[in-house]
Formats: sequence, structure tokens, C-alpha cells
Amino acid sequence: MTERRILDGWSIRWDAARAADAWARGLWSAETVAEVAARRARTEPDTILLVDGERRIDAATLHAEASAVAQALIARGLKPGDTLSFMLPNWHEAAVIYLAATIARLVAHPIVPALRDHELGFQLRDSRSRIIFVPAQFRAHDYPAMLRRVNAGLEAPPEVVVLRGDAAGFTAYATLLADPGVAPLAGTDPDSVKMLMYTSGTTGRPKGVLHSHNSLHALVTQLHEHWHADVGDAFFVPSPISHIGGSIYAFEMPWLFGTRAVLQDHWDARAAVAAIQRERCTHMAGATPFLDGLLGAAREAGTRLPTLKLFICGGASVPPTLIQEANGYFENAVVSRVYGSTEVPVVTVGSMAPGDLDHAAGTDGRIGIAEVRLVDAHGRIGDEGEVHARGPQMLVGYLAEEHEQGAFDIDGFFRMGDLARRVDDDYLVVTGRAKDIIIRNGENIAPKEIEDLLVQHPDIAEVTIVGLPDPKTGERACAVIVARHGATPDIAALRTFLDARRLARFKIPERVVLWDSLPRNAAGKVMKHQVRDALLANANQEA
Repeated sequence: MTERRILDGWSIRWDAARAADAWARGLWSAETVAEVAARRARTEPDTILLVDGERRIDAATLHAEASAVAQALIARGLKPGDTLSFMLPNWHEAAVIYLAATIARLVAHPIVPALRDHELGFQLRDSRSRIIFVPAQFRAHDYPAMLRRVNAGLEAPPEVVVLRGDAAGFTAYATLLADPGVAPLAGTDPDSVKMLMYTSGTTGRPKGVLHSHNSLHALVTQLHEHWHADVGDAFFVPSPISHIGGSIYAFEMPWLFGTRAVLQDHWDARAAVAAIQRERCTHMAGATPFLDGLLGAAREAGTRLPTLKLFICGGASVPPTLIQEANGYFENAVVSRVYGSTEVPVVTVGSMAPGDLDHAAGTDGRIGIAEVRLVDAHGRIGDEGEVHARGPQMLVGYLAEEHEQGAFDIDGFFRMGDLARRVDDDYLVVTGRAKDIIIRNGENIAPKEIEDLLVQHPDIAEVTIVGLPDPKTGERACAVIVARHGATPDIAALRTFLDARRLARFKIPERVVLWDSLPRNAAGKVMKHQVRDALLANANQEA
């Protein structure tokens, strides 16, 4: 039974029976990363945990810097439960700040560096942020100037700390480290909120997802078990640390399991291949563009990346052919699709069996660290329907409790919003977003099913399918295509290709639009709302 608990001023969902089960299974812990880090820094001080360009940071250095930041934050009057924001690329300082927040019993709030004034202002206001860390500049963007504009519109603007440079009127990171500080607090409740992370907000108001120390501990513990991430292994981390995936590989895994995180602050496939070889990286996770780019760059460099033993691909539509191709090329790596969300990270763990291409490429992974129900439109549980997921790694609530209305079923399963079918007992095939379903003449069309087929077309590099209003059928499917090598695939070409694959005729797109690129967020997901809005706006202009 779910009830509410208040910890350090945050209201969270609480199910005593499920909590007891997580404790009994060893997935929740009485220790937070703060205690684990202090012990590892003491017993293994020289172990390299982070690699940031030319800089290699050992456990003792990382912990000492985080402790100094934590002391400075407490000296500034920040109290347990206050929000600490950081809008940083994949720099080692982000890991320092995250650990400092844990030591000082603050809630860490990572923000995607690509966001701008409107989105940033909303998050700082909504989260009641007390302090924010930003770069002086990154990718030609002036972050201090943006913060001046944003803070001018906030009733309670956060203190701004600037990294790798300085800015008039704001605090330099080096100054913060030099503050004398006070003794860090002790005794963090592992059930309290550790991280606030906003969903991408593809429609409506972005939702603030709350994770506790224990929900993240459960996630990392299970991934350690299923993905065989052991002491001495190295994660290559180009995925943004402002997303759930990048954050756990850079912030959690090194302390809890002695892995090493090799950071890349902007995606460069050739540099990635060089770094993986140099650092002997064993693990990597990322969306489709990361895998596609890595494969191409590895071929160009003439290497099969023999140290890489696992690539986990998720976060966006993943072409089965890409998984097959990567498994065939990389010498020792298992490449598999997975499925999850910010709310319930890693619902499936992929197919880890070498050579199991049918499941690695043809499904979205094996159900392994979450309970899963598939619920149809009539509320019946079966082998096809909306994904409902529950596990010790799931969110402990939303910042705005009204967002929880309808988000959970009566048994506490989170409604993922995705449609899927179960195959071979414990594998999932995600067929699309429930809200993305196109209804044509009363028939449901799942865009992802068509996308997975069309991306195999030799003239198509990328494709997304969206529904557009139609006066006769209600909706019709439109294929927005990024073509290969100057090709111009049209409706006839798509119909021929899909007919050969026995796709129902009513699912075949009735309109084709060629674009140079598709809009994606930092995690690599196609922002379908932007695609749909652009097509509708263009239609209105032509009318």
C-alpha cells in the first residue's frame, strides 16, 4: 500500500512492503555513496575513478575536493533537502559537485547544458534551487550572461558558481573551494531524495522526477550484476551526465563498484574510438547515434575495439539491423537493445548471451530488474498492451504531486506510456508510444513498427512517423525521412518496400517529407512533437 513520507522537506511515495523486500534482497542499503566514497578514498586512495581529457582523478583527490565543496555549501547556509543545480557538460567537476551534494545532504539537480533561458528559468523556479554551477563558456554559449537574464526574472535567484573561467558578480569555483567551510553533516537517510531530474517535457510542463539514494543504489547494484561491471572495468561516457544513464556511469558506479568513467563532453566518434583504445574501455551505453557513429569510426580506424565487452543501446528508436551489424563487427562486445525511462531506469537489461542476435536486435531486451505488466485498453493483463513497470529502482514520486495522478496503477506500477508485446516469455518488443498511436479509420498504427522496417531501406538514413489530421480517415501517417546519398524515396518506393515485408496496407505512410535532419534531444530521442508541429505549421501556411 502506497502512502506519503516527508524526508528533509520532500514528499515521497512509500510502500513499506516493497521497501522491506528491497532491503531483504540487498538492493537497498543503509549506506549512501557519501559513506562508501569516504571508505574507498581511505582504503584505495590512488585508484583512478575519472578520466577527463588529460586529467586523471583518483579516489582521494575526488573525495577531498567534494568534501571541500560540501563544507563551503554548508557554510553558505544550505540545509538538508535544499536543491543544488548544475548545468555542466561531462566534466569531472560535475562528479565532484554531485558527491558534494550527497555529503551535504542536498538534492542534486542536473540540467541539460543545451537548454536555454525559458527552460532553465522554469527548472530553477520549480525546483527552488539555492545554487547553480555553470561553465564560463561551453560550445560558444555564454552561460553567465544567460544566468543574469534568467535570475533577473526569479523572485529567489540561486547563487551562481562559474567553472573554468570567471564572470563579474558571480562566484568562481576556485573561490568556493578556498572557503574555510564547516564540518559536513552526517547521517543521511538513504530513503531521502538524492536527485531531481526533469523529463524532456515533449508535451506540456516538464515533470520533476525524484530518485532517492536507495532507488539509485538498487539500479546500479542490479546493473553491476547483469552487465558484469567489475572492479577495473571502464565505462566510456559520452551520454550526457544530465540524463539518468550518463549520471549513473559517472557518479555512482565508480564509487560503488570500483569502475572507471572516461568522460567525453561532446560526441566525437573518432575521438571516442581513440579513447576506448587508450583507456581500454569495457562498457559503453548510448542512443542510436552513438552506436552508429562508433561503428563507422571504428571501421575507419581499422579496429574492432577488442577491449569493449558490452554496448547497451537505448533511449531512442534502435534499428535492428544496426545491432546485428555492430555485433558482427566488434570483436568481443555484446551489443543489445534495452528499454527504460527516467522514472523507471532500465526496465529490461538486454540480451547478454553472445550470438543471441534474435533477442539482442529483434527485441528491446529481457525483463530482468523490474516487474512488468502489459495492460490492454480494457485493463486486462496479457501479452500485449501498455507497459506498467515496478521495481526498487523506480522513482519515489514527482516534485509536483499532481503529476502522479494517473501515472501509477492501483498496485503501484508506473504507467510507462509505451505499448509493447511480450515474446519468448520474458522479452519485450516496444511498438510505440501510446500517445503516438495513429488512429486511421478506427485502426491503430504504431509508428515504431513502421520505423523499424523503413530504416532498413537502402535509401533511408533516418525516419520518423507522425500522425497528421485527415478529414476522411481521422489521421494519416506521414514519414519524415533523412535520405542517403541524395536519394528521394517517395510513397511508391515505401509501399513497394513495405509490401514486400507483409505490412498491412493501412499502416503504409500516405505522405513522405524529406528533411536534412531530425530534431533530437540530448539523449538522441527524436522530438516528434517538433516534427508534427512543423508539418502542421507548414500545412497552415499553404492553406
